[in-house]
Amino acid sequence: MRFVATLADGVEKVEVAGAGGSYRLTIGAEVWEVDARLTAQGIYSLLIGGVSYVAEVTDDGGACVVDVGDEAWVIRVEEETRHIIRTHGGDASGHAGQTLTAPLPGKITHVAVAVGDRVEKGDTLLVIEAMKMENEFRAGAAGTVAEVRVQAGQAVNAGDVLVVLEA
Repeated sequence: MRFVATLADGVEKVEVAGAGGSYRLTIGAEVWEVDARLTAQGIYSLLIGGVSYVAEVTDDGGACVVDVGDEAWVIRVEEETRHIIRTHGGDASGHAGQTLTAPLPGKITHVAVAVGDRVEKGDTLLVIEAMKMENEFRAGAAGTVAEVRVQAGQAVNAGDVLVVLEA
């Protein structure tokens, strides 16, 4: 499976293969063979490159807080597809407005706006189902809906223009 891990100092793509406690993690250009065992609720025994670690993992509002020895990291992990969908349509492009395009093939399940509607930053524009997940696309900035090029039930391809906002 492919994931995206967000840490304070950046975003990393992570690919995980394996099962039953033996995993191969690919992070950037590095490959790690990891033996991971849950020993108690939130406590993991890790064997990485012949070195043993104990990691305590807790949830903090959707982020994982990982404590290993004297070090702690706050990491947000999400499936790569969800990350692409969540981040693709959220930014406004300057003062000219925003053009929301489909990041990958999917099906429109709900359109929340119509031409002429005024939207604020964060307002839901539409919902698209892709890879068996429903994801809301939100306005990256305040504006007026200039075009709605899709309707509920419509299939879309990657790159298709969905909604156009004007500043």
